[in-house]
Amino acid sequence: MIRLNVFLLIEEDKNRQPLIDAATELVELSLHDEGCIGYDLFSSLTVTNHLMICETWKDRESLKAHMASPHFRRLVPQLESLATMTLEEFTF
Repeated sequence: MIRLNVFLLIEEDKNRQPLIDAATELVELSLHDEGCIGYDLFSSLTVTNHLMICETWKDRESLKAHMASPHFRRLVPQLESLATMTLEEFTF
């Protein structure tokens, strides 16, 4: 399995709600992708400009198919335009 932790740093307050909207749509659509074990969006209770997407995939092929999906290709550039994104990947 593959776990991705995607950290989103919102540098402008005006980007917070559009980022949440795009990330929520990405989560909702990605949960239906084949091989998706889990996909969720988290917000910090103490730091309002930090969000995290936590996703778990069955295997590398499932993750690659997800990354090629129309919703990923449409929404991830939106996220990147609204926040600074960093990624941690774990295989287990």
